[in-house]
Amino acid sequence: MSTLSPVLLLHSSDNVAVARQPLNAGQTIQLNGRELTTREAIPANHKLAIVDIEAGKLIRKFGQPIGAASEPITAGSWVHTQNVALEKSNDGYEFATEINQPAAADPPGTFLGYRRSNGSAGTRNYIAVISTVNCSATASRYVAQELTRLDLSRYENIDGILPVVHKSGCAFAWNSPDHQMLNRTLAGFAQHPNIAAAIVLGLGCETAQASHLQDSHGLVQLGGTSPETRQLPMTLNIQDVGGVRRTVERATAVLRELLPEANRVRREPIPLSELSVGLQCGGSDGASGITANPALGYACDLLVGHGGGAVLAETPEVYGAEQLLTRRAISREVAEKLLERIRWWEDYARCHSASIDNNPSWGNKQGGLTTIIEKSLGAVAKGGTSPLQDVYLYAEQVTARGLTLMDSPGYDPMSVTGLVAGGCQLIVFTTGRGSCFGCKPSPTIKVATNTPMFQRMQEDMDVNAGTILEGTSVEQVGREIFDRMIAVASGQQTLSEQQGIGDEEFCPWMPGPVF
Repeated sequence: MSTLSPVLLLHSSDNVAVARQPLNAGQTIQLNGRELTTREAIPANHKLAIVDIEAGKLIRKFGQPIGAASEPITAGSWVHTQNVALEKSNDGYEFATEINQPAAADPPGTFLGYRRSNGSAGTRNYIAVISTVNCSATASRYVAQELTRLDLSRYENIDGILPVVHKSGCAFAWNSPDHQMLNRTLAGFAQHPNIAAAIVLGLGCETAQASHLQDSHGLVQLGGTSPETRQLPMTLNIQDVGGVRRTVERATAVLRELLPEANRVRREPIPLSELSVGLQCGGSDGASGITANPALGYACDLLVGHGGGAVLAETPEVYGAEQLLTRRAISREVAEKLLERIRWWEDYARCHSASIDNNPSWGNKQGGLTTIIEKSLGAVAKGGTSPLQDVYLYAEQVTARGLTLMDSPGYDPMSVTGLVAGGCQLIVFTTGRGSCFGCKPSPTIKVATNTPMFQRMQEDMDVNAGTILEGTSVEQVGREIFDRMIAVASGQQTLSEQQGIGDEEFCPWMPGPVF
């Protein structure tokens, strides 16, 4: 029988505790040598007051304020949306005051990856058909379908044919921020180290011109490895070729020539310093910031110790916790880049008569998260304790090693699309409610925050971090995640890959107006 307390106090300064399991009304709990009686039923992973809290007083979790009491709260009461208001701290920021570099690994580790002709390293080996605009999406799918009809078992080193299609590409201003963002995203996929070869299909009259993509990102050659394949055309426009059928035939013929070449690659040892992992959380719950996210943070510190890269994202889910990252920024300049993005999101929300506290979602609140600040404090734990090396715009190429941050929305497909476009060869995705996610060409490791959900969804969850609530250490689960990173980077399939998930998640972010 477990001797663990049914509630968890995360910090000595907290005035709330977290229920490890559902609590009944009138249940007596021993906490720090005193008795506490619940005044109502409290769901698992939700909060209860451990002292009386006056109206207007700050509510503290993780040792940080997550909001304020909107009414008096009696000790033993359920603390959630019915009695908590959002209140963001007005304290000033500190810069570069908590720089803790993880210990360097000795010796540095390796994974088994694909070395590309340009020197980059991939964890997967896909052929991609990339659409510049929704109008060429169907043709791109037809090319992928036609190539898939081949007996791909003859090409055991090719992971598949990936249609990269979306619903945009036109009706925005030429060379606008949205146009540039889409260009960065498409180019990031076309040049991704997990892509052996790619062809870009356009319609011909769209704003997102293939020629502009070529000029702005150098996509003038197909991504083959031999002198012959490097000279093949990179882009085709349906209107120039003479229609959908002819375009499909021509693109299919070009890519068919590349299959034997793409299949010749073999995995070889590659330093972990060349591995870049995107960090994402979705369908979060009250356990996310206690179990899966800190465990992933520990794994990321291990990766940084090997010289690798870990990329935080979801800027709206940093909001309210940015002060933790400014202290870890390597310089005030890096911290100010983060704060500029925070201010952009505040302005963006105001322009649309919205509030950043529209997040947490309905499911997040059902899982025990009350305010965006509480969610953010748990979310930034994915980044461990490493110094923040730089901040990138959406879909920018991430060149710095160590911990970085990419500006992105919290919406999972949009955020991960940016991370992959930025060069992440692997994604680790923590979830408390049970997100079923994958995003080709980068494999996604899914980490469950609680055991009941992991047991319900064992076909979808790769790692169970819920054992932390049952007494397993954060470090032990973090090491399990780190070992899984290396295994998946070396070719082990994730559960989402085994189910074929990842074709529908390409979702470029374009925040501007559509005309």
